[in-house]
Amino acid sequence: MERRRAPRARRVDYTRVSRRPVLRLRYHAGMAVDGEDGPLRPDFFRRLDEGDDEAFYLPPRLVAHIDEPAREALAAHYEAVLPGGGEILDLMSSFHSHLPEGAAYAAVVGLGMNAAELAANPRLTERAIHNLNRSPGLPFADARFDACLIAVSIQYLTRPAAVLAEVARVLKAGAPCIVSFSNRCFPTKAVAAWRALGDGGHADLVALYFRAAGGFEAPALEVLRPAGGATDPLFAVSARAAGRSPTVPCAGR
Repeated sequence: MERRRAPRARRVDYTRVSRRPVLRLRYHAGMAVDGEDGPLRPDFFRRLDEGDDEAFYLPPRLVAHIDEPAREALAAHYEAVLPGGGEILDLMSSFHSHLPEGAAYAAVVGLGMNAAELAANPRLTERAIHNLNRSPGLPFADARFDACLIAVSIQYLTRPAAVLAEVARVLKAGAPCIVSFSNRCFPTKAVAAWRALGDGGHADLVALYFRAAGGFEAPALEVLRPAGGATDPLFAVSARAAGRSPTVPCAGR
């Protein structure tokens, strides 16, 4: 019997996605605004498939979701930014961490949804199975990591600000969180706000996630592979964990 292959994330033409009024995000000075309900309304995180995420991610997907030029661009970006010998958190990890060949790190910790995919990733030194949509808390100590990577997966988080707040907690002061994305996704599991926006809107949305999370310096966008070419576009929005204020005793205690 022929084994059925798990599907690869597909390219989405966001210019053709219907923008319902409830999902319109207006941008002013790089800040998303949607009226009086605050910038991150629950409506934005509805999905076409609200079924069990763990069931959806149960079949191993041992395929690359971006093409080789995009993967090479991401590895080159990591090589330029990640501290050698540091401890790296690969959040929403899979069978490939896109880390540069030959780069050595003290630890690469992968947190994801599929045990077989994590087991197939040779760069990981530690593995954790964890559903961030069910529980955004991270099972790691404060200020452990020198960098956090979220590669082509941010569109699936239903509580992104809560997850990024946890990332800020487990990063050392000044350590980067690098969120990369392309124009591919599983549309039924991508949140509504992501489906309603294009590349520029995605960058603004990720920047808004960082601001809503708190604990980060100002986020910045880098275009790693521009759109419009023959290969997959690739973008990265990054922010560094802010320095932590020293704890002081309250008066009278």
